[in-house]
Amino acid sequence: MQGSTSSEMLYRELGSTGERVSAIGLGGWHIGLKYVDEELGIRIVRAAIDRGITFMDNSWDYNDGVSETRMGKALRDGYRDKVFLMTKIDGRSKQAAARQIDESLQRLQVDYIDLVQHHEIIRFEDPHRVFDEEGANAALIEARQAGKLRYIGFTGHKDPYIHLHMLQIAAEHEFKFDAVQLPINVMDAHYRSFTKLVVPELVKQNIGILGMKSLANGIILNSKTVTAIECLHYALNQPTSVVVTGMDNMEILDQAFEAVRTFQPMDDEEERALLAKTALSASRGEFEPFKTSSIFDSTAQNPDWLGEEPQRLQQLMPT
Repeated sequence: MQGSTSSEMLYRELGSTGERVSAIGLGGWHIGLKYVDEELGIRIVRAAIDRGITFMDNSWDYNDGVSETRMGKALRDGYRDKVFLMTKIDGRSKQAAARQIDESLQRLQVDYIDLVQHHEIIRFEDPHRVFDEEGANAALIEARQAGKLRYIGFTGHKDPYIHLHMLQIAAEHEFKFDAVQLPINVMDAHYRSFTKLVVPELVKQNIGILGMKSLANGIILNSKTVTAIECLHYALNQPTSVVVTGMDNMEILDQAFEAVRTFQPMDDEEERALLAKTALSASRGEFEPFKTSSIFDSTAQNPDWLGEEPQRLQQLMPT
């Protein structure tokens, strides 16, 4: 569970891939925000890599492509070879997914991406669209065969049963994901819990676990129940390969390294004591709005990103 250490960072295995990645991953959304200028975004990425972070998170849709473009600039001058690069695509159709992969490669200025994930699997129909013969997974498999990507995963933040459904549909198509990204935080344990319902299945299948929303973009801290370090310690204490966390300034980067420096595995009693602090605040999902609202659902606000439904289904519709 503790993995190995190097300089300031902790490293863990990514599921059954044989890859070794930093236990903290740099979230790509924040480096493209309007209040983060390009120079600072690039400096954050390079400082993180210089100090031992190897896992880079991003997405085709983050800040209209600005996040990928900035990361691409940061990965010049030899930095690309030092990282495990991940991005996400929103397309559910084969055509949309293939186009988005190529656009991500161009923005990131790389020949290949280590891990590409189906983004925002937040509806029960999403797995069926992804695994349709005209669906996005066919595009990812072809891209992998062409050397454009190495591994395939999926992400989502809405409901643990949708994650389980995605795993079930994948199994029906005799496909195993290399990694899955999901919310893991001190509130999640009490409400529609990915940690309780999905993590055990990922461990069973030896799929890399990418924890996200450990602080819920700082929203969890508004509950006044836990500190940022406690939030990161909790996520690191789960069987995560990586805990992805957003960094929009150098102080937050320092905070992530402080969390690693001070991390000690918690026993069951220590973890229960920490979770007891958030039990009341977390009971209705108030501090996890990505589960209880559409505010975090970029594909709901931009349904055209998903691409068209399969032709054979469109033909079933009455005219």
